Amino acid sequence: MRTFPLFRGQLRTKILSCALVLLATAGFASSHREAPLISNDPLADNTDVYAFKSPDDPNTITIIANYIPFQLPEGGPNYYNFGSNIRYEIHIKNKATTAGDDITYRFTFTNTNEDPTTFFNIRLGKQNLKTTYTCERSIDGGKTYMTIVSNGIVPPANIGPRSIDTPGLGLGSTYNDLIKNAIAPAKTGEQVFCGPADDPFFVDLAGAFDAGNFRPDGNKVNPPKDGLARYNVHSIALKIPVSILQKDGKSVSQAATILDPDYVIGVWASASRQMIKTLYAAGDVGYDGGWVQVSRLGMPLTNEAVIPVGMKDKWNSVTPYNGNDLQFAKYFTNPELALYMDDSQFGGAVPSLKALRIQSKSLGSFDFRNGKPGLFGLKGNAALDGTALAEAAFGSVLLPDAASPRAVDLLPIFYTGVPNLKPYQLATGKGGNPLAAGKPFIHNFLPTLGDMLRLNMAVPATPRNDPNFSSLGLVWAAVIGLTVPDFMNTNLQFIPNMDGFPNGRRLEDDVTTIELQAVSGVVLAAVGLWYDDFTPGPGANPVTPNLAKVLGFSAGVTKNDTTLKASFPYVQTPWRGLDYTKKNRF
Repeated sequence: MRTFPLFRGQLRTKILSCALVLLATAGFASSHREAPLISNDPLADNTDVYAFKSPDDPNTITIIANYIPFQLPEGGPNYYNFGSNIRYEIHIKNKATTAGDDITYRFTFTNTNEDPTTFFNIRLGKQNLKTTYTCERSIDGGKTYMTIVSNGIVPPANIGPRSIDTPGLGLGSTYNDLIKNAIAPAKTGEQVFCGPADDPFFVDLAGAFDAGNFRPDGNKVNPPKDGLARYNVHSIALKIPVSILQKDGKSVSQAATILDPDYVIGVWASASRQMIKTLYAAGDVGYDGGWVQVSRLGMPLTNEAVIPVGMKDKWNSVTPYNGNDLQFAKYFTNPELALYMDDSQFGGAVPSLKALRIQSKSLGSFDFRNGKPGLFGLKGNAALDGTALAEAAFGSVLLPDAASPRAVDLLPIFYTGVPNLKPYQLATGKGGNPLAAGKPFIHNFLPTLGDMLRLNMAVPATPRNDPNFSSLGLVWAAVIGLTVPDFMNTNLQFIPNMDGFPNGRRLEDDVTTIELQAVSGVVLAAVGLWYDDFTPGPGANPVTPNLAKVLGFSAGVTKNDTTLKASFPYVQTPWRGLDYTKKNRF
């Protein structure tokens, strides 16, 4: 694939000057300890969900659901493990016409003590809390399940060389050998891995939750810190043929285009517990009653940074189906974070976000600050005919009232996906009219009106060794599509990183930086609703000082603290307890 040296060595603000469009499709980062109740139940806490085209196999999709946050590698004698009385589930939607899941993968785990006479986790070839699992699949909305992997192996914690290598397990294997041996081929064609791994998410947690006190790159006095560095999680990873996930059983080669609307899926994950837990006099524990969902995650960090604390536990308890998520829509149409990017509200109280400000006079008249009308004044106007904003299309959702300005950009990212319709196209070719047709760029539209990670499986994967591969995902694809002559047209063509977040989510994608820029209104600028200091006219440059500040903003930590594997399960080997502070953890 050709490279574009034009971008190397230029200022970040100029490089990202046209990355406007897909910041709209940003979500919100990771969900570690995101709600009061689930913070007390880490074994059931779903921290992240990823869904991406497998980089080494164009015919498969990889879905990863991570659980159990903040695992210290040296956390013995009782190391972290999947819970034995929890249902871990990965949910897949490929039809907007059905009521619930179209495909569900259910995982249940069993723990066994092989040598209860010792306090060690591993000794003399025996393992305590040795874990195995069963994976079941439903393709009829959860009515029936078929076992596709039985007695699957979960590798033990990466305790140290004496436990893993010799004398420990006594297998003469490295930890990476244990991972390879734990990958199970399902009888229905999937590959499955369950086990500990490095937590691939990265974020300056201390800064983020100190009232938005982010520490951007270059702050030498108080540099940003990856709050998840050298912590492990437990991963459930599935590598699934596209033909299993596609609603009509079609393969990638049968897609009509790289944005074929029939190849869109929605993905979310959950954990459920039984209703009743009984402690008996002898110390035994029993479980009874129906299963209750206690954790869920689709788009990253929805519950952590969008849903207010009084509603977090409720959000975790419901599914994204049957209109359940509509009760939370107001938190997207008027997001709290936007208040700290508005000087008429609380913008001055959060100095670290001073570069992020929202349009109040876009094109001289459109105000997108919280509680303002946004584009509602155009509702019913003939100018909206043929666009997604028309009443005959989705105007009732995207333009609901005169006080929900972000229903037009943030809400569809979470609740419907983004359609390849006006105005949701790159500004290339629009001629200054945000409602005109532009360059096709994304279609992951699945209008279920619920929070889930959406992915168009027809879009090719960008090779990880491609010089144009970027952790900015669709943002960097927008840069190329809007500034490189070969792509400055209205044709549909593959642009590197079109497979990145929020068209699914790759392990490398830097969603935190993207999401904050999105809340600051970059998506609006992407479709031609420029920042307030833009003056229209022939040859006008949309990269105004205001936009440059937004594009130059960084959340501080922009990549994982270690590498990723080149093949399934892609997540890296978990950090080893004994040499936790060293780079060699294998």
